[in-house]
Formats: sequence, C-alpha cells, structure tokens
Amino acid sequence: MTRRDALRAGGAVALGGLAGCTALPSAPGEAASVSGDGSDGPVAVASFFSFFDFGRTVAEDTPLTVENLVPTGLHGHGWEPNAEITQRIIEADAFVHVGENFQPWADRAIQTIKGDNIDTALINVRKDIDLVDLAASLDREEEGVGNERGKDPHFWLDPRRAKQSVDNIAEGFAEIVPEYADTVRENAETYKADVLDRIDTDYQAIFERAERDIVQLAAHNAFQYIGVRYGVRMRPLVTNLAASNDVKPADIREATEIIRENDIRYIANGIFESQRPAQQLVRETAVEAYFPVTPYAGVRKEWVEENWGYEEIAYNINMPTFEIVLGNETPEDAAPREGWVEQWRNFEAI
Repeated sequence: MTRRDALRAGGAVALGGLAGCTALPSAPGEAASVSGDGSDGPVAVASFFSFFDFGRTVAEDTPLTVENLVPTGLHGHGWEPNAEITQRIIEADAFVHVGENFQPWADRAIQTIKGDNIDTALINVRKDIDLVDLAASLDREEEGVGNERGKDPHFWLDPRRAKQSVDNIAEGFAEIVPEYADTVRENAETYKADVLDRIDTDYQAIFERAERDIVQLAAHNAFQYIGVRYGVRMRPLVTNLAASNDVKPADIREATEIIRENDIRYIANGIFESQRPAQQLVRETAVEAYFPVTPYAGVRKEWVEENWGYEEIAYNINMPTFEIVLGNETPEDAAPREGWVEQWRNFEAI
C-alpha cells in the first residue's frame, strides 16, 4: 500500500486514533523546523529533535527535506501526537525514529506502517549502538525501556555513540535519494569530524579540569551517558526516564545529603521539566542556584529562530552549566554570552 492509498483508506485516522493519554498536550499542526529546498521532492520526518538536526545536516545539498515532528517547547519523550502529525508520517518518504520502546506513539506508527505495507522507509537511528545498563536508581517498572530489557536509551548524549546514529541516517537517506548517496555520506563524515569529535574533545576537557566527580541534577534520568563517557557521577533527582514524573521525599533527602557531603553550590535542571524540585533544593540546602541542561530532546522558540541544533545547544546550554556545577568556573566566567546568567539563573518553566 502506498502512503497516498493509506490516506485515502483512512490509515491516518486509524494511526492517529492509537495515541494514548498523556499529561502533555497534543501537537499543533506545524513541525518545529524543516530543511531542504522547499520543492515537492522527497521528505523525511523525525520523531526526535536530535535526529532531525543530524538528518538535516546529512541531507544538505540534496533535494531531501527533513522535518522535526515534535512541536517547539515540548519534550520529545513524553509527547503524544495528534492525527495531523501521524498523517505526516504516512505521507513521508522516510520516518527517522529512535528504536523500540522509547516513544510509544512512534512504535504504534511503525506497527501501522508495517502492518499495512505502507512504503514509508523506516530509519532506526539506534541500530548497532551499544547501550549501557540503566542507572541503579531507576524505577524498576521502567526496566523494559530501551533496546533490550534493562538498557538506557539516551545514547545520543555521548557524542561518540551519536556518530553511529549519523551513519545510520546517512545510509537510510542514501536509499531514498540514491543519486545523492555520495553527498549524504560525505556530509555525515564531515559532521562527525567537525562537530561531534569537537564536542567530544571539549566535553572531555571540561570534566578533566574538574576537582569534583559528581553532578547533582534536579532533572530526570537522562544524562548517564555523559557520566559514563567522561568519568563523572550524574545524580538525577527524578529517578526515572520520564521528564514529567513527580519527585519523592526520599529523592530530596538523598540529594540533600549529596549536596552537603560534596559542598555543592550549583545544580543543573532540565529546561523542559518542572522547576519545583530545584527551587526546593535552593530553599532547603546550601545550593545557591540552578542552571539549565537539556538532553537535546526539544527546542525553544528562540532556538528555532536562531537555527540552533545539537552543536549550538551543547555549547550554549549544557557545557556552560557543567562548567558551573563542577566548580570549574563562576557562572559569570562560564557564560557564553552577555545576559546568559540573568536568563538562566533559577530560570522559570517555559
């Protein structure tokens, strides 16, 4: 069945009807941003911001357009799409996804595509990537999240593992636009060398300078891969994979003890998560302030306007905060630009 046949047969309605309940709103009818020449050429849609960004870079100088399905301002893990978004998947030439058991709505979309023999190509960015075990603090009911039971799916925070996902995207795109296969593969090699290798080197320098080997996060369990790669203990306050879950009193007590024992003055908090736990730690402990981190799972409106991607978010959000929370630099010295400290010190929820 072709994509257009599926739409005429009501496939988009059936696919949209599979979306379950969620605490987050359904997506509006526009993608966060796109790349391509704006023509009627082939289209690839991505279920997660990071891989949209990798994809648009890989697709440069080809007729392939890449779209980000997750709306601006939403976290890419806990979101559920409406029928208009799922229709876009069926219409697309390719669906770039993060693998099984991470985004339930994407899994349902893939099942529909396969079940109805829709000719949307499926590109799994997680193919051939070695996943680490879930953090010991993770809620046990979430053990099944990941490529296999007990594995952490957030591999893209490690720039070296992210390189394999770029290759996976390039190979998928090479099949969609075979006449541009050399271009997409060359783009992938350039991005890995010029961007991901540089990010890896700069992260390594940050963590090697640090006298402290622990980072307290008032955020969910998404940063383990940075800790594994660079030899630092990432202490999430929310000990599960979902950014919207509540914090337990025991989590606050344990974080308070970590803060006291390690003389921590600054902590990190997720941009697309609740600020209440971080605010509580500021009130009740010696922590002076919290600053932003993000697992590259979503974008703010101003980031879209400035065309930020994985690279820009790393250098403008995550790296400055890690410099601060590790004690390498003061907030003022770590700030990448004027006004950054004022914007992000104890920031409010978007």
